[in-house]
Amino acid sequence: MSGPELITLGCRLNIAESEAMRAAAADQDDLIIVNSCAVTAEAVRQAKKAIRKAARARPDARIVVTGCAAQIEPESFAAMPEVARVLGNGEKHDALAFRFDRPDVAEVHVADIMAVRRNAPHLAAAFADQTRAFVEVQNGCDHRCTFCVIPLGRGPSRSVPAGAVVDRIAEIVDQGQAEVVLTGVDLTSYGPDLPGAPTLGALVERILRHVPKLQRLRLSSLDMIEIDDRLFDLITGEARIMPHLHLSLQAGDDMILKRMKRRHSRAQSVAVVERLKAKRPDIAIGADLIAGFPTEDDAMAANSLALIDDCDIVFGHIFPYSPRPGTPAARMPQVDASAIRARAAALREAAERRKAAWLGSLVGTLQSVLVERGGTGHAPNFAPVRFPREAFAVGSVQPLRITGVAGPHLTGISA
Repeated sequence: MSGPELITLGCRLNIAESEAMRAAAADQDDLIIVNSCAVTAEAVRQAKKAIRKAARARPDARIVVTGCAAQIEPESFAAMPEVARVLGNGEKHDALAFRFDRPDVAEVHVADIMAVRRNAPHLAAAFADQTRAFVEVQNGCDHRCTFCVIPLGRGPSRSVPAGAVVDRIAEIVDQGQAEVVLTGVDLTSYGPDLPGAPTLGALVERILRHVPKLQRLRLSSLDMIEIDDRLFDLITGEARIMPHLHLSLQAGDDMILKRMKRRHSRAQSVAVVERLKAKRPDIAIGADLIAGFPTEDDAMAANSLALIDDCDIVFGHIFPYSPRPGTPAARMPQVDASAIRARAAALREAAERRKAAWLGSLVGTLQSVLVERGGTGHAPNFAPVRFPREAFAVGSVQPLRITGVAGPHLTGISA
């Protein structure tokens, strides 16, 4: 093994930051870095499970835990006998924090993330385990959804200057990467903290203009209420922006959205998807949905369930609600656990049904597939594709004729 072992949990932003940590600790073969997530109580449990499993597999390695769960509850991770050090989200970008020959680095090194006002210059130098490059352009969040603990782990919203982003993407493309994903905690809030207050749309325009060799650009999760006309026109009119959007919808009932302190209505969710598909019919929609938010009754749950069809959601990320300490929703009247499980199952079943029908509609089409390992890849609309293991270079883009559907995947052959 060369360099640290990375165990990455949670969002695409964590993937980008793990690659930066891989580079920062490149000379340490006896290190395991667990980059944790705190979006749900289950995510925290999975982080601790991963730590124990890693310690059993490599008992002689040192385990460093970082990420949102480590930032929010460092003491619970420091109390684990398997853990050698806990680093906060601000500290994990300091290469010296991973060294164990420095007595000045504490075993628990977690500062106040709310005091952070700028992003560290940690755009990753390599993407060892990824066929697409994840580039962080924004971090933190200034909104306070009542269910969400992530602002406590990530701090205030802050943006990476556009010039640094463009330069890094140009380097990535020169290294042979065909696809780049822009990531952030609240991606559509990009820019107000920078000189001139550029928008995400302005950043995307600048990337496309100054990196003409970039073949494919993806955007990670978007807050649909912040998709302005400039960004909308780029998403629907630029061929190099992939036709796949993941929207942070969370619910399909207006009262629940209000109690979540979301800034959009159900009707606005439906309208923006209809408008997107009217301009770019091949666009695929993914969405986050929470099952069993406090006070949700059967009628409210039914409104969220119907949203899957109303918004043509083919990639449903379903989260059973779990109370997070310190959030307003944790103090609201809670839904029975069995009802939460049933509603989550119903949402997943509806999303899988919608996805299966959508995959079937793609049979016979020609798709340009980004080749990944093991005879798999993803089409521009992020449909997963399996194909015969031919002499395709990993990371290349290949035209494939879609021949069928096999479970959650399309099947394809060389066009």
